Order: sequence, then structure tokens, then C-alpha cells
Amino acid sequence: MSVSNANLLYIEDDQEIGTFISGELSSRGYEVTWLTSGDRAMEEAETSNLVILDVMLPGLDGFTVGQRLKKQFPHIPILMLSARASIDDKLHGLQFADDYLTKPFHPEELAARIEVLLRRSGASSAAPLQLRHLLIHEKENIIVNQDTGEEIILTGKQFHIFQFLLQHLGQILTKEQIYEGVWGEPYLDGDKTLMVHIRHLREKVERDPAAPEIIETIRGIGYRVRA
Repeated sequence: MSVSNANLLYIEDDQEIGTFISGELSSRGYEVTWLTSGDRAMEEAETSNLVILDVMLPGLDGFTVGQRLKKQFPHIPILMLSARASIDDKLHGLQFADDYLTKPFHPEELAARIEVLLRRSGASSAAPLQLRHLLIHEKENIIVNQDTGEEIILTGKQFHIFQFLLQHLGQILTKEQIYEGVWGEPYLDGDKTLMVHIRHLREKVERDPAAPEIIETIRGIGYRVRA
């Protein structure tokens, strides 16, 4: 996917994890400021495009730091990282944060979620999204097949489905989530509408629709677009 030169504020007290993740993000072209506590968070956030925040911190915990940051800088996306995977912790974090990722996680998923949040906030570079053989100009709603150089024309519903999947890049989405997000109506068990649209969408965006590389089927759950 495209690399942004955005400024990231990363708050993590674990030296091993912090060294690894800050190095990974720097290698992708991000400018990373790594803090081991929330003490200077407000000061550093002034020049940041996004905050990555661990929950377990010395002094003020990540929930408290995040709430203060969001109150002071409501336009800056906050991505919570935590080994605390209970639904109560997630709901607590998502009261102010824009995303919540549980440890352990793959660096590719972290990078994908960061880029999605940056694009939503308008802080990402104007460079198109690179996804396998596709070049996606999101603001212009243009998708180009780089193998042929031709533009891929989607129907309105196909585009909305693909756009919804891209907004959750790297995440596994249930059929219910996709249907309700695109159609705005409750999903009825056994409804084949989404499956049919996904099949037609794959015929346009995949090199080989029978062996999809872009839109993955997660058996028994739903679909995912890999970063």
C-alpha cells in the first residue's frame, strides 16, 4: 500500500516492542516520535498526524492519556494498542479512540490501520493506494489495473462494497457488517445478495477471480482485503 510521510506519535513503555514497532514504521516512511510515557504527549501531539497509544503505561494509563489528547486535539486520530482484549476494555477505548488493536498483532495490520485512519482524517499523502496490481485513486473514485493500464469501471453498489472493505483494510469483516454498512439494513441469514455482488466485483478487480488475491473469503465469517 502507499507510504505516507505523516508524523506519528507512538507511546509505548516496553523497550523491545517500542524499538521494533518504531523501526518498522520508520522503514515505511513515517516520521516517528516514540515516548515511553504520556508525560509529554500533549506537547508532542501538536505536530503529529496520528497517535498510537499503549494502554499499560507508567503514571497515567493510556485511557486517561487518550481521553485528554482527544479533548485537546479532536482532529487527530488515536489508535489504541493493548494486550487487554476484553470487550469492556475495547468499548472503553473506543469511546474516544478511532481504532483499537489487540496484541499480539502483525506489523502489516498495524500499518494498514494507520494508513486508513490517516486517509480518513485527510492527513495521508495524495499518493494513490497501491494494492497488488491495482492503483486506487480514492478521492477521484478511479481504479486502474496496472497490468493493462485500463480503468476498472464498477457499478455503484460494487464500488460501495469495495470502498467499505478498503476503509477496513486488513480487518476481517462479517457478512452482516458489510451488508449493514453498505445497504444500511439488517442482514438476513441466507441472503445471497452480498455473495453475488462480491463475485461480480472479483471478476473486475482480481487477476484470477477463481483464486482471489484482493478480496479474501474467510470461511464461515466473511471477507477481508489484505494490505
